[in-house]
Amino acid sequence: MISLSNITKSFGSLQVLKGISLHIDKGEIVSIVGPSGAGKTTLLQIMGTLDKPDTGSVVINGTDVTKMKDRELSRFRNLHLGFVFQFHQLLPEFTALENVMIPAMIARKAKKEYEPRAKELLDLLGLSDRMTHKPNELSGGEKQRVAVARALINNPDVILADEPSGSLDSANKSELHQLFFDLRKQFNQTFVIVTHDESLAATTDRTINLKDGLII
Repeated sequence: MISLSNITKSFGSLQVLKGISLHIDKGEIVSIVGPSGAGKTTLLQIMGTLDKPDTGSVVINGTDVTKMKDRELSRFRNLHLGFVFQFHQLLPEFTALENVMIPAMIARKAKKEYEPRAKELLDLLGLSDRMTHKPNELSGGEKQRVAVARALINNPDVILADEPSGSLDSANKSELHQLFFDLRKQFNQTFVIVTHDESLAATTDRTINLKDGLII
């Protein structure tokens, strides 16, 4: 599903990634752990096509994304990758339902197709009675579930999550962690999760340890 080969990345004189090679199978839930500054988020962003490596290749479901032009890459990202961030990144002026639909609108899908899908996802995540609420009317756990629904709207092959439970209390954190496994069971999607949460890392299929830009 995801194959990285000899990925390096520097910012100025600081080399953050020093030759990462990695393969992740379809349907795997993989955690990436390591101390601050190890290169976890940089690696996730390269895997998610949000940044480009200095050297190496990133192949996702048979497509070498490092060879794509920007416009082609944006479309690939929109259709094949879903993102969940620590602070949910919901647009405050839109309702929960509207936030979930945005990636499908960007993909220029038909509203009659994506609106029922968005409602179905929010219902699946226990938010059927919160669809018309704006982010400031939602709890932290509810906001993060809206973000998960948004990540799922285009049926992506891969969900990439960067400290997804970092801003949640212990109850909501546990609920979100279980949600990832429930979604994998239902949709067979691949999850790559950057986390400092040892309890989450311990439950994933595989844990990748980064230190000083290398897998240890």
